Amino acid sequence: MKNIQIGDYVTAFYKTGKYVGEVTGERPGAFVVKILAVLKHPRQGDLHNPQAVDVPLFHERKALAHGERANMPEKMVKPYDGDIPDYNETLIESYLTLKQELEADPSPHAQKSLETMQSIQREYELMYNLTF
Repeated sequence: MKNIQIGDYVTAFYKTGKYVGEVTGERPGAFVVKILAVLKHPRQGDLHNPQAVDVPLFHERKALAHGERANMPEKMVKPYDGDIPDYNETLIESYLTLKQELEADPSPHAQKSLETMQSIQREYELMYNLTF
């Protein structure tokens, strides 16, 4: 397997989201990845109780921002070979894909997730001047 180095383009998983990014640094056991595109929007809710609704805090998870840097565990970072897609287009596409999955799911978790996603959508519209 190819060694990942600073400047390489990678895919990386972070708290249920998947991103395309550029490695900008290294830390013990992790890479610092600058976010360039969103491949999978993070799921809503408690990471430790994935389908639970009655949890102390039902997390609202936005996708990492364009240009944001995040420490990604080494095992969650893989080489990326291809064109870098547009951040805003991938954000909308990944958001809508997750929203459609949740709309098809009658569970209480899906309904609660859809509620939290409404406020996320408003934030995206304000932050990136997007329309869904």
